[in-house]
Amino acid sequence: MFTVSITPQKGCRFLRPSSILMSARRPGRRARSGSRGRVRLVYRSLQSAQDYLESGDFGTAFAHYLLLLNLAPELKEIIRESFQNTLFKWAEELNSLSRIQDIFDCYEQALELYPNNEVIWNSMGEHLFSMGFRDEAAGYFHKAVKLNPDCADARENFYRVANWLVERWHFLMLNDKKRNVAYQRAIQKAVQSGCTSVLDIGTGTGILSMFAKKAGACQVYACELSKTMYELACEVVASNQMAGEIKILHMKSLDVEIPKDLSSRVSLVVTETVDAGLFGEGIVESLIHAWKYLLLPPKPAGQEGPTEGFGRVIPMHAVVFGMAVECQEIRRHHRVCFNEIGGLQMNDAITWYSPVSSKPCNGDAAEPYTTERMRQVPGGYTPLTDHFQAMTIDFNSPQDLEELTDRKPCRLYLPVIKEGVLDAIVAWFVLQLDDETSLSTGPDEETCWEQAVYPVQGVLGQIVKCGDTLVIDVSCKNSYLVFHSIAVLRHENNKEIEMNTLSDQPSSHLACEAELCNALANLQTTSDSGMTLLQCMLESSEIARLNNTQYNDHFKSALSSVLSSLMPVDSGTHFSQIVDDRNCENTNFHCSSNSTLDTLYLLDVSEGFSILPLIAAKLAPIKVFSSLEKAQQQATLSTLAESNNISKDLLEFWHNYLDDDSTLLQRPQSGKLWSVIILDAIETCGLIRQGLVEKAALARCLLRPEGRLLPRCITIYGMLIESETLQQESAVQGKEPTLGFNIAPFINQFKVPIHVFLHLSTLPHVQLSEPMELLKLDLLGLVTDDVCSEIRVQVHSSGSLTAVPFWYEIYLDMDISLNTWSESSHWKQAAFVLDNPIQVNSGDELLLKIRYHKSSISMTVNHV
Repeated sequence: MFTVSITPQKGCRFLRPSSILMSARRPGRRARSGSRGRVRLVYRSLQSAQDYLESGDFGTAFAHYLLLLNLAPELKEIIRESFQNTLFKWAEELNSLSRIQDIFDCYEQALELYPNNEVIWNSMGEHLFSMGFRDEAAGYFHKAVKLNPDCADARENFYRVANWLVERWHFLMLNDKKRNVAYQRAIQKAVQSGCTSVLDIGTGTGILSMFAKKAGACQVYACELSKTMYELACEVVASNQMAGEIKILHMKSLDVEIPKDLSSRVSLVVTETVDAGLFGEGIVESLIHAWKYLLLPPKPAGQEGPTEGFGRVIPMHAVVFGMAVECQEIRRHHRVCFNEIGGLQMNDAITWYSPVSSKPCNGDAAEPYTTERMRQVPGGYTPLTDHFQAMTIDFNSPQDLEELTDRKPCRLYLPVIKEGVLDAIVAWFVLQLDDETSLSTGPDEETCWEQAVYPVQGVLGQIVKCGDTLVIDVSCKNSYLVFHSIAVLRHENNKEIEMNTLSDQPSSHLACEAELCNALANLQTTSDSGMTLLQCMLESSEIARLNNTQYNDHFKSALSSVLSSLMPVDSGTHFSQIVDDRNCENTNFHCSSNSTLDTLYLLDVSEGFSILPLIAAKLAPIKVFSSLEKAQQQATLSTLAESNNISKDLLEFWHNYLDDDSTLLQRPQSGKLWSVIILDAIETCGLIRQGLVEKAALARCLLRPEGRLLPRCITIYGMLIESETLQQESAVQGKEPTLGFNIAPFINQFKVPIHVFLHLSTLPHVQLSEPMELLKLDLLGLVTDDVCSEIRVQVHSSGSLTAVPFWYEIYLDMDISLNTWSESSHWKQAAFVLDNPIQVNSGDELLLKIRYHKSSISMTVNHV
């Protein structure tokens, strides 16, 4: 989250009006009578501005500063800091009053006066971002960085939004020479056959439009919805001397009209608006509209002769393929895999599921699939069926496109070829660009695309065996490719004996078939005890954290140690014995009768669903507070507490008592302090959470004297590597992959130095050094979020240093720690990617300078 800083910059002070006016006068000239009045007005304006600023009337102070600067622009630099301070305070006040337009007006006025002030540009970007205008905010951050590349705040803000504005797949796609050559070949062939007017839908950087123009197209149009990508395309096209030959439209193709935007219908549409699930970027809707309103009619099937007067689309058609797989990495992100976690029994009455559902999308905006690069998934995968053809779609048939979403689901019967746990259906496609050219996104291909993954949920440990048959329905719903109503037909001696339906709910048409009636009749909606099932949706990262046994067990050990030091017990009774007693059924924990210790309070401010409060309450009768906000998740945690014999009086939800999230780290009640505070230190993506040091400092103030903060410190580790894959994902590598077009300098403006969500265990790389400690953050003692270190690293293998991946050792106490690069970790890793690779030889020594500033890590690497 971005916050607008209103603290005056270092050195900012209130200046005496007389001293300012003296410095502004031109020496050696006597003021004429007319200028004396101006001087008096300037003096009064400055005095009033500072009086109102000191009294806290920021709006009136801002108005007087505007008057002053219009009267005496020569004072701009002298009062710059005071003006900025007033602007930021007034903007914050306007924001609290929801006077959004007034904020914009103030910043516009400020930027007219200070057009080259990176601090004001950055601050306006922060306001825009906090309001949800990421695209616009990025423009302001980008401008601030251009004005001053050393402005750390603007640079860090820009890096955070760059991933949203220009997603990382743009770099991979532009570096995919095979893909670029295929599209160029197909477009060139189409244009030379008579398709001389071209519309590029979703142009991105404009590369397909430039292919068309280079091939000889007379008219080339391109449309792009993203403001950032539209501006980028304009720059790219201009740099390749095609600005007057390609008309770029900042709009959705669905809003393009003739003759307003296009002079007439075009003969060729080129597009690559496809995602891992083929339809997810709206290609079907956009092509239906194009055939109705923008394209010439298609050439009748079977008609020979010239193509002039007819329209066509590249790609020509697509074939979707799939296969069923066993994959532990997918399983642990979409299915709770254990009946006991951290000493807690997971209630059978709770059904856990992730947002990625295998059932049809009935108005649900969530995608029915996630994506993975299967050839790099940790632990690999095992095919349980042969790959199968799931669907074919003809993009050059308006009728086929219009009928796609109304088609009845296609039922597939797939023989199981290998015994294993059914974890997911993996899908990919082959794009047939024309009769001769195709591109495959399959898991065995060296491609920029990932594969679509449809997790199978709802059944713990669903084993399939050779001889079984998977029954899968395939359809296109709400513009998504969907695999649903997945079922397993069991066979023994050629006789059907059992069927299990794995979807969350059976679809209605399944019940019509005799072979499924018996199975559907036996479906249960209650547990064996008769209790109604409670459904709880968790993010895949939250499910992975539940499945991280090391994480939960280590926290259990650390909490046991903390509580044993905080809670006195009867003489001769060891805390571990009490814990064992509490884990026995119908055993009540009692502190010694003569104990005068107040109730202990624990606050868990973990992001998302966390069972740590219950793990603590299972160990001892302490009052635990969870920071869960969602009612469904609160109900689930309460149900877990009840089924584990934890008194309902011991569990509270802190957000239920708060009107404002900013007051989260409060005392539990008047006069009381927290005994234990649990902070969530590391984001799943591999970065330190925003504001961690500030939260830790505040938490320390709210702990009782003997209270504990978990974790207590974090050590950052890293190593030197060579990785071409990271380079490809970081930036376009010159003109060669883009077939001579000058694109790299423009899109590379949006590269970021830190790459996140890395699977370091499967990332193709060469290790050039041993792992080393980069930096340590002591959460028990840090008072500033600006920490630096310098280390010398010896290279043990020659190569090209391209990146420094990093991970964390999270110390819950001095003896118990969690490593974010372990086999069971739910965390991913991150990497600092060098702008320019460094050639190193074995035995070389490098100097690394690491800085942690405002929750961000930066690094420089040089030879010693």
